[in-house]
Amino acid sequence: MSENRKKQIPLRLSAKLYDAIASWAEDDFRSVNGQIEYLLTECVRQRKKNGKYVSDELDIPPELDVE
Repeated sequence: MSENRKKQIPLRLSAKLYDAIASWAEDDFRSVNGQIEYLLTECVRQRKKNGKYVSDELDIPPELDVE
């Protein structure tokens, strides 16, 4: 098995969160899957860079209720 092979995982999202990501993905000319992978990659890269998540307020719900 190749170590570069991508892993498949099940992921559950609320309809509002999915719609928000889908809209963002469309703006960035990506698929929803590609957008999620991009966002996770950027978050991990930022954490490796400075030991923090992208935002100190990551756990605070945004104004747009996505749940």
